[in-house]
Amino acid sequence: MWWLVSPQNPLKPVRGMAPFDERLASAMAAARDPRIKATDIENRLGTRYTADTIAALKRRFPNTRFVWLMGADNLSQIRHWERWRDIFRAVPIAVFDRPTYCLGAISDLAARRFARRRVRPEAARNLADLAPPAWVFFPSRLDARSATQIRSRLASVRGRRRNGTAKR
Repeated sequence: MWWLVSPQNPLKPVRGMAPFDERLASAMAAARDPRIKATDIENRLGTRYTADTIAALKRRFPNTRFVWLMGADNLSQIRHWERWRDIFRAVPIAVFDRPTYCLGAISDLAARRFARRRVRPEAARNLADLAPPAWVFFPSRLDARSATQIRSRLASVRGRRRNGTAKR
């Protein structure tokens, strides 16, 4: 699984955003499973929008079956993304529940627009083989922490380790 660290989310203000290298390093530190690779490929591709990134990845890796993974918070606001319908038409999508977003996400515009193409979680094993648009919503154990909170906690732990105050 590739964890694409975006150079800059077009929907988020630049002010207050951690520098790209710091966010990439945080993602690499958080990706503890060896099957997860935090990557700067979006930066190297020079793409700004997810639809462009997916198109570029599909051109670069024509024999790869991609599935886009995202949280329910993104499904709730994907209608604001550049060419969001193209994303649904380009790759199957797996959506994971996030605290307070479940009901809003599955009743929002994108979920309604592609409701007939929604796959039951039990059938999602073959999601990568399905022709898009195909998507699944996975209810999951919920973690209310934001990426910013997780990065802050990791930075705090690293700081304590450098200072020799971390518990072992």
